Amino acid sequence: MTIPAYPLQWPSGWKRTEAAWRTRAKFGQKRQSTYNPSWKVHGELSIAQATDRVRDELRRMGIADDDLVISTNLSLRLDGLPRSSQREPDDPGVAVYWQDPFHADHPPRCMAIDRYDRVADNLAAVAATLDAMRAIERHGGAEILDRAFTGFTSLPAPGGTSHWRDVLDPRDPEGSYRRLRSQHHPDRGGDADEFNAVQHAWEAYQLEQRA
Repeated sequence: MTIPAYPLQWPSGWKRTEAAWRTRAKFGQKRQSTYNPSWKVHGELSIAQATDRVRDELRRMGIADDDLVISTNLSLRLDGLPRSSQREPDDPGVAVYWQDPFHADHPPRCMAIDRYDRVADNLAAVAATLDAMRAIERHGGAEILDRAFTGFTSLPAPGGTSHWRDVLDPRDPEGSYRRLRSQHHPDRGGDADEFNAVQHAWEAYQLEQRA
């Protein structure tokens, strides 16, 4: 997938939670007591632990790490996943994208959450949501599951983004996408808004080609 893991690539058309409305979550490490066999929440969840929860849930859906992008405002490890032990970013939102290996010609699916004030907790919320959605699938709601995961592709881009032809060269969409993506990439000193506009234009072009 061409979706960057850093900085955060929030899905086009999904509403954001205002910073003032973000809350502290109750996700945490789950430990079992010798004297009490029930699981208790103990301590804050780390980035690594929350990332593993997301990966585990997607593995249960048949999604390998190679078909997964966890996009946040945290810098990355060498394997492309969010790195622990760094300052909490101003925007703790997370967006998890994955490609269904059985439908490789379909757009990537996505789950994005920014309700909580820690990246780890938003990742844990994604994992919990995936688990709940799998339960729906187990009970015969596969069509509902598919709609929930893919509905974001039909939403308009925020701010009424212009047609992809206004961003990419219609004579060479892929070539201009790669050139502009490199030019505006934040890691190279580019502007994040320009970078996102290029990314949204490329996604719109791909959707149009599949229509």
